[in-house]
Amino acid sequence: MLYTNLKHIESADAHQKFISENENVMICCGRMGPMCIPVYGVMEDIEDQYTHVKFADMEFDSPEAHVIRNVPEVRGFMGIPFTMYYKNGKLVKATSSIQSKAQVTSILDTEFVK
Repeated sequence: MLYTNLKHIESADAHQKFISENENVMICCGRMGPMCIPVYGVMEDIEDQYTHVKFADMEFDSPEAHVIRNVPEVRGFMGIPFTMYYKNGKLVKATSSIQSKAQVTSILDTEFVK
């Protein structure tokens, strides 16, 4: 289990339901490691500010995370977390490794215009 204050996505079915029921979604798929924890922190910090975006995490090592680990957009990724941005159920952006608040909010502001 990931020890964050984010919504936890624990299955492929829950992942599909979450992205299909919410217009704008950011899911960080990782571990409780030094590259992932800062991204979870950014998400927790901005959750109240970006009320039009739903934030969640998913454990990278869970077999259920194949729905993130195996998409073509992440094929060349070398580090975790894999951070996925979905608009109306479709993947619109994917990033890997540590990201700053400025990097995350730039993506949110570009992909999820209010």
